[in-house]
Amino acid sequence: MPHLGERQRRVAAGALAEALGRGGQAFVVEASAMSTSTVSRAVREVRAGVEPSHRQRAEGGGDRPAVVKQPGLAEALDELVHPSTRGSPTSALRWTLKSTYQLARELAAQGFKASAELVRRLLHQMGYSLQAPAKQNEGTSHPDRDAQFAYLNGLAQEFLDAGEPAVSVDTKKKELIGNYANKGTEWQPAGEPQRVSVHDFADRSLGEFAKAIGYGVYDLANNDGWVSVGDTADTAEFAVNSIARWWDTLGQQRFPDATRLLITADAGGSNGYRPRAWKWFLARLAADTGLEITVVHYPPGTSKWNKIEHRLFSFITMNWRGRPLTDIATIVELIASTTTQTGLTVQAAHDPNWYQRGIKITDKQMKQIPLQPHQWHGEWNYTITPNHAT
Repeated sequence: MPHLGERQRRVAAGALAEALGRGGQAFVVEASAMSTSTVSRAVREVRAGVEPSHRQRAEGGGDRPAVVKQPGLAEALDELVHPSTRGSPTSALRWTLKSTYQLARELAAQGFKASAELVRRLLHQMGYSLQAPAKQNEGTSHPDRDAQFAYLNGLAQEFLDAGEPAVSVDTKKKELIGNYANKGTEWQPAGEPQRVSVHDFADRSLGEFAKAIGYGVYDLANNDGWVSVGDTADTAEFAVNSIARWWDTLGQQRFPDATRLLITADAGGSNGYRPRAWKWFLARLAADTGLEITVVHYPPGTSKWNKIEHRLFSFITMNWRGRPLTDIATIVELIASTTTQTGLTVQAAHDPNWYQRGIKITDKQMKQIPLQPHQWHGEWNYTITPNHAT
């Protein structure tokens, strides 16, 4: 009986009393400790042919809903949280956290009686849910966006079919070095969370910038990645040097007969299509390796489509969630320990070099770069041959 609901107990009691016959009701009252009136009602329901129902009580039972007892409650709550009014000067909750407790207090200030739990139920009934901001708006879409995607995919498939290396590159989000909180959770002894600093101000004793800058190279054919972790600046020289270290460490072994290299990159940042230094240092890499380097940039405003974002960086972030990134060695170890069930492997190393910001490439130097723009959007797609004059 303790495992049954109110209605289920009545049905069981009524059925048993009816099955026992004369004196059955008295026996059930004594055995179940239910009242005589309840057992009598149960017998009547069984005799009448009680139908299965998810309800515990008859229609209309229980207290009236709060929105009925307090007209205007739902409208007042909606006014507090509706997206069109949250920035209004008359909205009491603009720029504040919309917790159920805060909403309950604001409703109480307007004369309503509503607990935080009631507010939560009403919000669900009104179609609201807890949501974090979604990073989806990347600006205006270029009219040739889809065509550039098709061009990029076609070139990548051509390189892969020919057994030539094709990589996706990008800079990972900069991370503070030190005993700071990192988003996410990990298993710890109950009541013993790892203690971290309250504030996340950069600790200059750990370096001039005290930030780790990870530049990644993802091999599309072999599902493996390389990450160089620097701590000075995200420059074009740093980016190209990271690609060079990938080639020396992994690429040359994976593709011993390679004559070409395809690089897919974002349209902006240290590896964007505008910085002259990016092309200058790529030309030096081509000359050093003897590889013909073709670069294809993703259209502006589509950085999240870059393969490295969701095939490498996302797994690195999941691997170190909830772990303070106390020093460069820890960051390198956490990156290198990243794996997936689909076979992703990652190698990482610290790049101790100092990279100068703001290197200027003159017009004369640009003319020395053996760069051949493609017919389709030559600013996004170009090939650098390995005969750099410098």
